[in-house]
Amino acid sequence: MPDGNRYRLSIPVRITDINYGNHLGNDSLVTLIHEARVQWLSNGGFSEMSVGGAGLIMNELMVNYTNESVYGDILDFEIVTGDIGSIGFEIFYDIHTTRNDKKVQIAVAKTGMVCFDYEKRKPSAIPENFLHFLKQNH
Repeated sequence: MPDGNRYRLSIPVRITDINYGNHLGNDSLVTLIHEARVQWLSNGGFSEMSVGGAGLIMNELMVNYTNESVYGDILDFEIVTGDIGSIGFEIFYDIHTTRNDKKVQIAVAKTGMVCFDYEKRKPSAIPENFLHFLKQNH
């Protein structure tokens, strides 16, 4: 996780997120990462389809699971941007919960995002106002 100005939010683990192993399923964690990203963007006045003249498309996802998460956990997400290029950028996620007054890391993740012109079906430059938002969260 890079240092930087971290955006924080919490999302509860739902019963539908639990798999046959009686813990948070990997597919559900990816869905929760998506939800966290949407809330982070919304907090900045953006959406995945509109970041000031472009949309976003994911070109990379990496997840390192460090502990189980179970029903009833409240997942605390800390989001910070990593490298920022001309058309794309990285988002890092530190995901943890609190158990017995101790912080327990559940996973760390990274998504690679690219600005995308959905009409032309090709990557586009990061819009200036969105670039400013990214740098504030770096």
